Amino acid sequence: MSPPNTIAVALGTRPEIIKLAPIIRLLGDRARVVHTGQHYDESLSKVFFDAFELSEPTHRLEIGGETRATQIGEATTRIGLYLAEQPAAALVAQGDTNTTVGAALAANATGTPLIHIEAGLRSFDRRMPEEHNRVVTDVLSDLCCAPTEVSRQNLLDGGIPAERIAVTGNTVVEAVQTLLPTERGPHLERHAVAPGGYLLATFHRPENVDDPETLGVILRELADLELPTILPMHPRTRARVESFGLGTLLGKLRVIEPVGFQEFLALSAECAALVSDSGGVQEEVSVLKRPVLVVRRSTERPEVIGTFAERVLPGPDIGRIVGGWLADLPALHARLATIPSPYGEGDAAARSVEAINRLLDGGPE
Repeated sequence: MSPPNTIAVALGTRPEIIKLAPIIRLLGDRARVVHTGQHYDESLSKVFFDAFELSEPTHRLEIGGETRATQIGEATTRIGLYLAEQPAAALVAQGDTNTTVGAALAANATGTPLIHIEAGLRSFDRRMPEEHNRVVTDVLSDLCCAPTEVSRQNLLDGGIPAERIAVTGNTVVEAVQTLLPTERGPHLERHAVAPGGYLLATFHRPENVDDPETLGVILRELADLELPTILPMHPRTRARVESFGLGTLLGKLRVIEPVGFQEFLALSAECAALVSDSGGVQEEVSVLKRPVLVVRRSTERPEVIGTFAERVLPGPDIGRIVGGWLADLPALHARLATIPSPYGEGDAAARSVEAINRLLDGGPE
């Protein structure tokens, strides 16, 4: 039986580990980490526990490699069983993954108060599975920790009472501040690039990598960019490149294995620009002061569009926009350096834990 002040923390993917790590560290001995194994590749999981110096998860479920429906069902069932056997004062979930919504359903089924970190994000694109996950989780949550006023308004517009919402900022800020290497030269030397002399790209979303024509267009556009492009290859993307027979399109790209968060931050901080479909990258660049071209139909992070980010669909706009950035790169970098991150100054974990404590103490939000 868990102690009465135990807080279960459910996670299963790289972004969840990164963003929940500052909260887990502040909770200390109160935290019991349940790892679903949604990201089961060690390059997307264990390396981040090591980087944040977190203890091994208290409980592992290993639901990775299954369909979305199976992952959600298994996460709900297994987290529910865990909470029944090891009751917790509350359960914390983050973001919009299958793990997140499974944890939310399990908390609801067991009568465990639910805290949603990074609540209120909306793409308003029902084609995104993540949109359904985050909406369901918000509705079920007893406390929605919204990163910005935009996300708070989304929650209010969706019928979430104001007393269940706390604007906390986003823990990505302190995660980046904590782990960004001060000595970045060795990371650049490892990849034979100079500061500002390369681009960094990441792609993994189904809308981009599950269609051979779309993936081919993206790879061709990256290959034609003026500067060399480093492409850490997500396991999902690598599998699609191989199954679609697109390997020849990688010849002009610097394809590398997924890297640790610290190395990725070092490469991001010193690159000319990024091209990505990652939500986390859109947030990280606001701390690192680098531009990112978001290649997606929609984004749930409008706070950075027009400042640190621009959004396009796969096609020639990739080369056009990045080319425009490169034409006056020093001025662009200088301008971004003056813009504060919309996600706070690095105290989101403390503000989230304070809100959790108020909830559990029965005080007003």
